[in-house]
Amino acid sequence: MGSSGDDGYRLLNEYANGFMVSQVLFAACELGVFDLLAEAPGPLDVAAVAAGVEASSHGTELLLDTCVSLKLLKVETRAGKAFYENTELSSAYLTRVSPTSQCSLLKYLGRTSYGCWGHLADAVREGKNQYLETFGVPAEDLFTAIYRSEGERLQFMRALQDVWSVNGRSVLTAFDLSGFPRMCDLGGGSGALAKECLSLYPGCKVTVFDIPEVVRTAKQHFSFLQEEEIRFQEGDFFKDPLPEADLYILARILHDWADGKCLHLLERVYHTCKPGGGILVIESLLDEDRRGPLLTQLYSLNMLVQTEGQERTPTHYHMLLSSAGFRDFQFKKTGAIYDAVLVRK
Repeated sequence: MGSSGDDGYRLLNEYANGFMVSQVLFAACELGVFDLLAEAPGPLDVAAVAAGVEASSHGTELLLDTCVSLKLLKVETRAGKAFYENTELSSAYLTRVSPTSQCSLLKYLGRTSYGCWGHLADAVREGKNQYLETFGVPAEDLFTAIYRSEGERLQFMRALQDVWSVNGRSVLTAFDLSGFPRMCDLGGGSGALAKECLSLYPGCKVTVFDIPEVVRTAKQHFSFLQEEEIRFQEGDFFKDPLPEADLYILARILHDWADGKCLHLLERVYHTCKPGGGILVIESLLDEDRRGPLLTQLYSLNMLVQTEGQERTPTHYHMLLSSAGFRDFQFKKTGAIYDAVLVRK
């Protein structure tokens, strides 16, 4: 240790410069580099990309070459000139035409989450989210801060649609849900997970329950071909009557809230739920010793800077769900980012 060539120093620099990698990804998406290359009839040189994204040639060249090193782009040289094209990774996840595009999620992370993370030390000191410091928005009502404008609400909903385009199938097939013909997605946003439910369980009907502004945005900006099977209902799941259902889905909901609010919501679901009905909780689960996975630990810090909650272990969720009255606790690690917990009344 103590020299510029040792592994520890290299690792330190990798960590310290990690924010630069994120910004390369965010900038390339925001500029539309991957979309431009996807639409082109063949690889493009620096001049063509710079013109297409309306950027300087110098800056574009630096960005493109860094994307090549990050395996986001491929490059070939012809007659001394570099030509760039997308890799399989960028074609699948970084172009808007792809059904698994993550562009909206990355835009949200780059514009909103990234700003909050700049105040991580303050969040650790204070034990609370950083919306006031980052955006000047009070966060006593959490989702008033998260949905602080119509544009931000739409961006958040599109980001979650991206999440479920990749992760929806694995969490909804972790257990056989065919025995639950009526489902209710509490806080279901755009209805992306509801659509995935219908594709996997064709006989089911899904109610998406969310606050009025979200339901209005969903109807204005997201298309629904299965209008008879997906129904939207306005309401606040902390205080308004919940729809009747055989299965209540809580996907990335409980991690937003402290234990007390989680228990209050789970008790409300328990009182509405009929015997034999259940809850499917979809979250990124921490290991029991809370020492990993690293991504879930980072998500838990993200909950600190952006919400009132945290990521939890299976035992922690078991405690909350059993305290609300639910039984037959099961959980499955999917091997992907999000895992599934199933309980019954």
